[in-house]
This record gives sequence, structure tokens and C-alpha cells, in this order.
Amino acid sequence: MPGKTARQNKMILLNPGPVTLSKRVRRALTRGDWCHREPEFAELTRAINTELVAVYPEMAGAFDAVMLTGSGTSAVEAMLASFAPDHGGTLVLANGVYGERMARMLTVHRKPHRLMQNPWTAPLDIAAVSDLLDQHPEITHLATVHHETTTGRLNDLHALGALCRERELSLLLDGVSSFGAEDIDPDGWNLDAVAGTANKCLHGVPGLSFVVARKPLWTRSSPRVGSIYLDLYAYFAGQHGEGYSPFTQSVQVAFALREALAELREAGGWQARQNIYRRRAEVICEELTSINIDMLLKDNEYSCVLRSYRLPSGGSYSELHDQLKDAGFVIYAGQGELAQAVFRIAHMGEIDTDDLRALCTALHAALGSRA
Repeated sequence: MPGKTARQNKMILLNPGPVTLSKRVRRALTRGDWCHREPEFAELTRAINTELVAVYPEMAGAFDAVMLTGSGTSAVEAMLASFAPDHGGTLVLANGVYGERMARMLTVHRKPHRLMQNPWTAPLDIAAVSDLLDQHPEITHLATVHHETTTGRLNDLHALGALCRERELSLLLDGVSSFGAEDIDPDGWNLDAVAGTANKCLHGVPGLSFVVARKPLWTRSSPRVGSIYLDLYAYFAGQHGEGYSPFTQSVQVAFALREALAELREAGGWQARQNIYRRRAEVICEELTSINIDMLLKDNEYSCVLRSYRLPSGGSYSELHDQLKDAGFVIYAGQGELAQAVFRIAHMGEIDTDDLRALCTALHAALGSRA
């Protein structure tokens, strides 16, 4: 059985979510059986929403959160379906799979939008964005991905956010793979809403996602939302009223999310988590560099959460994946045009010093003779 003899059945997930859970979070899943329509779960829902806003203290008092059962993609789609304008338009900036997916969501929901498509290995072109906005004054919103896990790039939201602020454009942000580990500046970026998920940088369990949005957005009168399940206004009315959601929530996953948020807070918040990820990234990168494995992007272009590396010639991703899985580690393939060119390693979850040392040994064994 893969991983059994090498690491006593311990499997470390190095894919970009879900993550290897802490014992505390895993134990929370067995807390008990609750009905989602009982007051104790309503209280838990309100507590989690309060904790989500508090991850970034700058949001306190100005933002509210809602939680829904679904993946991070469901939160992004709910955000766009609920908050992207029906008139004027949204400019989507894409340099990877997930930015392109945002544009497809707007198409499905028949929201007016334009897509600025950038190469997957290129940064966002802020000057080109400014030029396009000059040509299309009807655009009122920008939508993009903070950390594009297609490559591991951390998009320059400080530059883009400054443009949003200067032009009074509202920013709708996919923070699915950054919320809880990367800096988010709500006022500096003119941020209206950000979508996230439990099972990435927050170290929770798959099945719950959330949207954090400015308070005025929640009080808009009679907005049109082309979805029943993804209508965030219905979630807000329920969760910030009596505390109940319009549909069945994932109760045990909520137990785990509360513990994951408590762990994040007690460990020093998103800044401390970012530092941990960066240290892990440095150790892994040093090992791979020592055996001549190159990164896809420049060092300073990556998020702390994930890096992509070029596969050496003469080997396949599937061979590398299987060899590392036998050693107790799950890595991730490239996507689309990068599927045969790169592999990706994320730094999230419960990974200790011994795990990191064993990973470096496994990487050297798997790649040292190929590079």
C-alpha cells in the first residue's frame, strides 16, 4: 500500500487543498450530530462569520461574512452572481484557469463583462488595464484572482487595488487560495467582496466556503440574482437574522472550521501562517535547486502558498507523483498547457519538521538522477 512502510500510513497533502489536518481539527469532526435548524448551530454560524471577518482586522466593522456549503468555486460564483452589476460591466483580469473561470461564471449568469486575457506565465498588465478602462467608461467593477494556483503567482493586488481606488472601481476578489495567508488591504484596494474556502489556508475541511463583503452590499434593495442556491442575500438574511441558512449546512465541517479558525488566531494570525509557508517554501526550493530543478516563475512572483517547478526532461509527472506518493506525499500536476511541463507543491496544512525533512529526501531520490 502506498506510503505504508515508508511513513506508517501518514500521508502529507502538498496539493493546493484539501490539506493535511491537525489532530485538533480532525477531532472536531466527531463532536456530535446537530440539526442545522437548532439554536446551537445558529450560534455557531454567527460565531464563525464573526471569526472570518476578524482574520483581517481591517475588515472589522465594515464587512460581514456569510457561509455556504460548497467548494471555493461555489463562493466565487455566488459572489459574482450576487454582486457583479447587471448594468455597466465587470472587467475580468485572467492569467490562469481560475480567472478564466470567473469570466465563464459571468457569462452563465448573463452579467455584462469583458475579459482581459493574459498569458498564464505573465503578470497582470496594469498599464493595459488602465488603457482599456479609458476605452470603456461603463465598467464599474474589476474581478480577478489574488493567488492564481495555475502557476502559483501572487497577482499584484497593491498596484491593481490602487487603480481601483483611483478610478472608484469596486473589486471582487477570488481569495480562495490566499485568504488566511496573504495580505488583503480592503480600503487600499477598494475591495467590495472576497470569496474564500475552509480547506486551504485556514486548514479546515472541504465542504464550506464563504464570502466577506462590505456592509452596504448586503442592504441593497431587491437585487436580481440568477440563482436560488447561490443567492448570497438569502444567506445573509438568514444567518444575520435568526442564524439559520436557507439550505442545509455541513454541520461537522463547521465544527472543524471553528477549530481551524481558533488555531489560526492562537498561532498569530495570517502573518504567522505566511511566515511558516515561506520557510517551508525556502526549504523545498533549496532542495530542488540543489538538484537543478527550476522554478516556472521568478522567486518573487510566487505566493507563499504554492510554487510550480519544471519537470526535468526524460521523466513524466505520473512517475514522479507515484514515487512521492509511495513515500507519503501527494503533489499536484500542472493544468492545461502546463500539464506535461510542471509539477506543483503547496505549503499548507499540518506539516512538521520531520515531514519536511522526509519530503526533501523523497524529492532528492525521485529527481536527483533525472535533473
